[in-house]
Amino acid sequence: MASSARPYRGVFPVVPTIFTETGDLDLAGQTRCVDFMIDAGSDGLCILANFSEQFVLTDAERELLMETILGHVAGRVPVIVTTTHFSTAACAARSRRAQQLGAAMVMVMPPYHGATIRVPEAGIVAFFQRVSDAIDIPIMIQDAPVSGTPLSAELLARMAQEIANVAYFKVEVPQAAAKLRRLIELGGGAIEGPWDGEEAITLLADLDAGATGAMTGGGYPDGIRQIVDPFLAGDREAAVAAYGRWLPLINHENRQCGLATAKILMKEGGIIACDAVRHPLADPHPASRAGLLDAARRLDPLVLRWAR
Repeated sequence: MASSARPYRGVFPVVPTIFTETGDLDLAGQTRCVDFMIDAGSDGLCILANFSEQFVLTDAERELLMETILGHVAGRVPVIVTTTHFSTAACAARSRRAQQLGAAMVMVMPPYHGATIRVPEAGIVAFFQRVSDAIDIPIMIQDAPVSGTPLSAELLARMAQEIANVAYFKVEVPQAAAKLRRLIELGGGAIEGPWDGEEAITLLADLDAGATGAMTGGGYPDGIRQIVDPFLAGDREAAVAAYGRWLPLINHENRQCGLATAKILMKEGGIIACDAVRHPLADPHPASRAGLLDAARRLDPLVLRWAR
């Protein structure tokens, strides 16, 4: 599966942001994290996403992380940069900067703020049109409950057909498979990348529906590839068997340890020194951490061996 040229396919996990015990950025740990994720078979990476704790970063830290990670990756794999912002101008500026630094794609949520401030459909279309006009690389629309903004398959397909750079869609809403099928049916060739998300908890159903990419957590891309690779190669039975093996760990990430999962696994494997999330986020309960590690050890993922 070639991922260095469009259409981008395969496993593009989210890179966690690595902090020190005092809550500062750990850039040395960050680059080790990236090296592990590439060695573990990631077809590409996504940075500054929600699972990267992007909402606890300052603008200066975002810039530093973009420069550091994109410079360190140095074209080894494509990198998607999340540039979500409520402001159209700010999102467009973030997206231009990501492109300047070498991003292969930007990922953007529809504009939202808090629990109640939303933008009507016409404003959403205009938002993505202006962001598209500012860049020359593809846009992935992240369709997730966190935005509180319903995005119908009809609207997504329309934007893919009418807005030049809107071409990828990370669908992680309830009944994602049905939505992916409808999106592909409506959008046809304009849907360059229908992708799965939500830590791969619905990955098999989404692949059956036509997903060609998976944006998961960053702790075990080697495991996710055991599902995606055979499926895209036409061997569904091997994909089903692999999904069954990895599902307990996927479930533990999705339902128990969340965005701390990748860092817990990386610390256990000696890749990073600190697995803390940034305040006011709370670290998982020790029992949840122990359950995660138990599930992981049964699978022997590279994350537990890479730095040994």
